[in-house]
Amino acid sequence: MAAGYSNTPLWKKLGVRPGDRLVLLDGPPGWAVPELPDGVVANAEHAADSDALVEVIIAFCTSLAGLGATVASQAPRIFPAGAIWVAWPRRAAGHESDVSENDIRAVALPLGLVDVKVAALDHDWSGLRLVWRRENR
Repeated sequence: MAAGYSNTPLWKKLGVRPGDRLVLLDGPPGWAVPELPDGVVANAEHAADSDALVEVIIAFCTSLAGLGATVASQAPRIFPAGAIWVAWPRRAAGHESDVSENDIRAVALPLGLVDVKVAALDHDWSGLRLVWRRENR
């Protein structure tokens, strides 16, 4: 079943398209986007190369420590039209975390990124989608 309250597949919520390159950063063991479209390359050789351009990044952040560095280092990888999803533990699922949507915005907005969507990625993780502002592309 899809994450959250809709029947929309997770890959579609995330904006993953056929042929895209998808990177999962610091994801929990075994976490994956199920039933990816044809041709999607997930966490292949480009995952280790911090300079490789990709269409979608999901960066898992469990605390504020390192959030700014993660977003700043990954932002160039999605230029001009990709997306970074910053995922944090869902409080609604009973998880504790010092990361919130506002913390992510406080890091992203000064870099020229803007948030365009929030979604439940699964029972344990929420995500905020960041893209480059149009005037910065």
